[in-house]
Amino acid sequence: MRECSVVKRVQIVAGDLNDYKRLAGYHYRDGKLGPYAAIFSMKMGTEAIGVIVYKMPTPGAELRGVALGDIFDGLDRRTRLTLINRNIRCISRVIIEPRFRGLGLASRLVRETMPRMDVPVIEAMAVMGMVNPFFEKAGMKAYVGKRPARCVQLIEALSAVGIEGDMLIEPREVQEKIERLRGADGGFIEGQIRWFLQSYGKRRYMAAGLERTAFVLSKLGDRPVYYVWINTEIAYSV
Repeated sequence: MRECSVVKRVQIVAGDLNDYKRLAGYHYRDGKLGPYAAIFSMKMGTEAIGVIVYKMPTPGAELRGVALGDIFDGLDRRTRLTLINRNIRCISRVIIEPRFRGLGLASRLVRETMPRMDVPVIEAMAVMGMVNPFFEKAGMKAYVGKRPARCVQLIEALSAVGIEGDMLIEPREVQEKIERLRGADGGFIEGQIRWFLQSYGKRRYMAAGLERTAFVLSKLGDRPVYYVWINTEIAYSV
C-alpha cells in the first residue's frame, strides 16, 4: 500500500534553507523565514517531502504562564528573557508536500524532532482557524486562550449598528447591511474594519466589498492556541 511504503521509506535528517525554500510555497504564510534555530527535513531518498522549522521563542506568549506555571515569574526582565531563550524553542513552520499529506507525516515530523532540540520546552502557537490536530497527535498539549481584543471590539462595533447574532455567519447579509449604513454609522464601521485588518498583513489593503467582509467574519472567531511539549528528561537551565 502507498501509505506503508512511504512511511517506511522516509527519514528525518538535519535540514537547511534549501529544503525549506523548496516547500515554502505550500505553507499558508509567506516564504520569508527570518532567523531560525533549527531545520529538520523529512526525505524520501534525496527528495525533501516535509520540513519543520524551529525558532527562538517570543518574549511574551500570553498562554505560556498558564501552561508552564510561574517558573519565570518574579524575575527581572533580563533574567526572565535569558531563561526563556535557554529553555524554550518554538515550532514556526511544519510543511508536508501535498502529495504526501494525510499519512500522519506531520505529527511524526513534530514528534521525532522535538527531543532533538535539547531543551525542556517546545511550544507552538496558532489560532482556532488554523488549528490542526497533528500537534496534539505528536504529544503536545493545547491551551486555548481568550478571543483577541480586536475581535471583541469589532463584534461590539457591529452590534452597535444592528449587525449581530446569526447574521455574523452570513457575509452577504452583513455586506448588504454595511452598504445601507449612512453618515456617522457608515464611517464608524469602516474605521473599525480598517483598524481590525491592521493585524493581517497585506489584507489591511483589501477594498471594501463582499470579499473583505467574508474575510473579516472568518476571523472574528479566532482564539489563540498555545501548544506545549515538556521533555521531562532535560532539566531547566538556570
